[in-house]
Amino acid sequence: MCGLTGEIRFDGERPDIAAVERMTDRLAPRGPDGRGVWSHGAVALGHRRLKIIDLSESGAQPMVDPMARLTGVFNGCVYNYRELREELRALGHRFFSDSDTEVVLKAYRQWGTDCVTHFHGMFAFAVVEQDTGRVVLARDRLGVKPLYLTATADRLRFASSLPALLAAGDVDTSLDPVALHQYFSWHATVTAPHTVLNGVRKLPPATVRVIEPDGSHQDHRYWQPAYTRRPEYAAMSADDWTDAVLHALRKAVRRRMVADVPVGVLLSGGLDSSLIVALLAEEGQNDLATFSVGFESEGGEDGDEFHYSDLVARHFDTRHHQLMVPSDRVSGALETAVQAMSEPMMSHDVVAFHLLSEQVAKEVRVVQSGQGADEVFAGYHWYPAMADVPRRRAADAYIATYSDRSHQELSAILEPAFLPERDVSAEFVRAHMAAEGAETALDADLRLDTHVMMVDDPVKRVDNMTMDWGLEARVPFLDHELVELAAACPPELKLADGGKGVLKAAGRKVLPREVVDRPKGYFPVPAIKHMAGPVLQRVRETLTAPEARARGVFRQEYVTELLAAPNAHRTRRGANTLWQVALLETWLQTHGVR
Repeated sequence: MCGLTGEIRFDGERPDIAAVERMTDRLAPRGPDGRGVWSHGAVALGHRRLKIIDLSESGAQPMVDPMARLTGVFNGCVYNYRELREELRALGHRFFSDSDTEVVLKAYRQWGTDCVTHFHGMFAFAVVEQDTGRVVLARDRLGVKPLYLTATADRLRFASSLPALLAAGDVDTSLDPVALHQYFSWHATVTAPHTVLNGVRKLPPATVRVIEPDGSHQDHRYWQPAYTRRPEYAAMSADDWTDAVLHALRKAVRRRMVADVPVGVLLSGGLDSSLIVALLAEEGQNDLATFSVGFESEGGEDGDEFHYSDLVARHFDTRHHQLMVPSDRVSGALETAVQAMSEPMMSHDVVAFHLLSEQVAKEVRVVQSGQGADEVFAGYHWYPAMADVPRRRAADAYIATYSDRSHQELSAILEPAFLPERDVSAEFVRAHMAAEGAETALDADLRLDTHVMMVDDPVKRVDNMTMDWGLEARVPFLDHELVELAAACPPELKLADGGKGVLKAAGRKVLPREVVDRPKGYFPVPAIKHMAGPVLQRVRETLTAPEARARGVFRQEYVTELLAAPNAHRTRRGANTLWQVALLETWLQTHGVR
């Protein structure tokens, strides 16, 4: 796990090494163990290294393969790199390191851009063909690892975080109205290729981009499972599906133990993270380190779930760590969490993840985490309502259930210059829902959530908050083979038992029933939800600051109304509207966007 950067020139000039170095230095928290910069012709690469696999200097990056005349930078982990190395050796390749980065380079030499289909893992990488000047960028199937880009007519820059691109300078930081519309429609989610800044884009998940020396490029999307029933599974009973899911999850968890350092678990005490602990215990992992975070109660709402995480830790005899955060620390913790965000994220648990990651990084460098299970296995409470409609009405049901507000309601928040004339968010949903390859309304819902919404909300959140402390988070529920299996699973088995039925059935085979049958929990941060004193004060300062007034994104009368009644205004799904507005402006100010 690391941070990568680069610049490609299209005008015959040499790349700006100083800009690449500024980007690389901005990524230092992602890679505290090493730094490297490389340049050849029109291309320069930078890298920050976090040592997880091959701790020697042989694994340093940028990595050059002199025989193939390839250079690469890589962020992530290819879990099957050992098997691929043996396969490539049998094909005549010779290796000088034990790193997965070298496997990526050799795989590219052997299979070209099709190498990505051989990888089990999470990754973003850039490979430079020194002889042709061609550059290949790629991102893993489910977008676990980020890759941001900013372009002019003369050059392209890319980096593992948006703030790294800002550090290089010369970025169009005007706000993207389409992104703002999505942000306020989908709880701060902005889908690839957009970001809130017009001058920065994201390479979509499961995409390979081949960039020619003249600046032209081609994108290839290399993976999208079908959300349909498959003939090979037709004879499977509910018990068969339970066994198949448990087997696939067991394999996913085992894969994510590949490391030359210890691996821990972020243990909330819910079904998903508890399943990971149970399966690791089954694999014979002794002295497993587990970690939980809780917050002081506010407004009569509990801020921790330590009862359940303690229960799981005792049951499997883990080396458990608890972090209790008092409310008066949340405001200060919010500042550092926003600094770590590549994009604005309004979910309360960003603060939880950031604080927890700080403590976890003192103990281990790699953790497994339960993110993604709710999208993959239909765990959220709104899925039954969306599933109970004909396929042709899937888009209408999704928009009505999932959206924070209507296009008309958004016009009361944003100044006209920042509001698209059309409901671009609804148009996006309708286009996605209309695509073939999803059999029922729920299939279409889960496809959209798993391959679009999840990538730029919980997945991005975990990456940003953990990597800010040099901590690698691995997400077994996003193993692509497990996702393919779940996509084919009959919807009624996922909806059963109040949601995630097939996963709960798997859980009952390896977990205490009290953990499986508990009410669904989450990372509560009551001080934010209820706008406790220090948080509200910070919000007021942000929205009344000169920068906010000069930017003029929000209708001033609406901001005044929100501040007059901080807890009165809620989105359709119950989130605090003031927080959603303030978080965007806080992020812009924190990252110096004018």
